[in-house]
Amino acid sequence: MTTRTLAVVSAGLSTPSSTRLLADRLTAASVEALRERGVEATVEVVELREHARDLADHLVTGFANEPLRGVIDTVTGADGVIAVTPVFAASYSGLFKTFVDVLDKDSLTGTPVLLGATAGTARHSLVLEHAMRPLFAHLRAVVAPTAVFAASEDWAGGHADTAALADRVRRAADELADLVAGRPPKAPADPFADAVSFEQLLGGQ
Repeated sequence: MTTRTLAVVSAGLSTPSSTRLLADRLTAASVEALRERGVEATVEVVELREHARDLADHLVTGFANEPLRGVIDTVTGADGVIAVTPVFAASYSGLFKTFVDVLDKDSLTGTPVLLGATAGTARHSLVLEHAMRPLFAHLRAVVAPTAVFAASEDWAGGHADTAALADRVRRAADELADLVAGRPPKAPADPFADAVSFEQLLGGQ
């Protein structure tokens, strides 16, 4: 059985949060879908609220500290990404956008991504299409056709009980699994890829 890594980015602000609940549902379904395709998944979850100050520091200094650099490397080095945000002011949250802003513009090129969003009402569901999908298209990620939105009415007693949501989660997970399993594992980033050559140093370039 081959292995792949999944990075799960959750931009929920509370504990627990419906955003994390949806992220967990998408993750479990994606791991199962990959297993059905002969792929074992290693999952790394990133709770952005834990790195809010690190992200703010990055905005004003231009540098990622060690914890934030680890998070960035986790996401950009994954074979697939599950990204879930709450809806604020009819779009993705500021915390979510700030994290995307600190990623190198080429770091997710060709990476399969499954999108999810949560809000209090289904009226916000188009955020996935008019905000999140264009954002990841700009990064040249490969976005799964099905994105998953969950409103308050989709959660009954803390569980995703509605058949409609369960169907969307499973369909999206199958699409992500097909994309991830159909690609070779992402090669680890080379820390010396951009190193200046000895000849350049001697030449003062």
